[in-house]
Amino acid sequence: MARTSATGSGVVMGLIRSGACTTRRDLLDRLGWSRVTLERRLDELVSAGFIVRAGSSASSGGRPREEFAVNKDLGLILAIDIGSSHTRVAITDLVGNVLREDEADIGLFDGPDEIFSWSRQVFEFLLRGLGKSVDEVLGVGIGVPGPVDPSTGLLGSPQLDPRWDGILIGDYLTHLGEDVIVAVDRDVNILALGEARFGWPEYRDLIVVKSGIGVGCAFVLDGTIVRGSRGGAGQLSAPLRVRLGDPLRRLETVASGGTIRDDLTQRGARIRTSADIVARADDREVERLLRQVGETIGYALADVVGLLNPSVVVIGGNLAEAGELYIGAIRRSLFASAHAYSRQGLIVEQSRLAEKAGVRGGSALALDALFDEDRISEITRG
Repeated sequence: MARTSATGSGVVMGLIRSGACTTRRDLLDRLGWSRVTLERRLDELVSAGFIVRAGSSASSGGRPREEFAVNKDLGLILAIDIGSSHTRVAITDLVGNVLREDEADIGLFDGPDEIFSWSRQVFEFLLRGLGKSVDEVLGVGIGVPGPVDPSTGLLGSPQLDPRWDGILIGDYLTHLGEDVIVAVDRDVNILALGEARFGWPEYRDLIVVKSGIGVGCAFVLDGTIVRGSRGGAGQLSAPLRVRLGDPLRRLETVASGGTIRDDLTQRGARIRTSADIVARADDREVERLLRQVGETIGYALADVVGLLNPSVVVIGGNLAEAGELYIGAIRRSLFASAHAYSRQGLIVEQSRLAEKAGVRGGSALALDALFDEDRISEITRG
């Protein structure tokens, strides 16, 4: 899409959506436009249904100022957070409020056909519960546990399960209609987006870890997700090699819910998901394994903290539900290993959004694409 004018309605939409400017006076002061230009853009947005007049607020002169807000009821967003062994889905409004949600022990290793067949059935059920239809869906935000080209939605290769190599997620969503926006990213990136925007909005620089059967890491720098050239940024490696020339190994091959599951199943336990592990956290052997994995992850994060100097390290995913037993092990190991300067004032805590972080981030991803400034300016122009 060609770059539109800097005075397009999408610019106004972006400011209203962020909450930075919600009145005419605020918008005029921020943009420096003429009143006529601003009124035209506001009229375009109201006529298209993107914003509504939301009431009035007091001004310094005593006369109430009319406020504008996103029309949250214009349509619906579907969000899918696919994990290695667990998937959560949700329906949100156009400001990211979760209206209905569901989850199941189904994940990456069940394959894309199974995942999207299940999610389609669940979404249809949830929509009926809301008294809504598929026709009201405007966008879908999806997180998958592997590298994704965010500009195309094409999954990279190799994936943990080869059935996901090189697939185009949009091909599984054609039943929604060609006008529905589809936005796809790594599962840990949508978790990071949710945490950064809704959980820890007071901080601009975060490292976010998703710890379940696998381990994923995402970076938020100056409020923006860092994806890398092909969507693969954030791959953590096992902290030790036998020789310097040895290739790096994925961290999850030595420290993850998967390694705990393998250890326990060899001892005769019936474990399938990371939630199964947390449910047994009071077992002495499970407690030992959680601490061991946490210590290794903390050590692996020490270099990342030194390189990026974040304010917060957020630990999410099912294993984080083990609480301080697990988070504390990561924190102690990280602080013992990291450079003195990079650990000053550093916060290492559990996800504030808990199990909703992924679907809220998925919704935000879809909403960012839906309300892209150039897209809105193009739609409302003329």
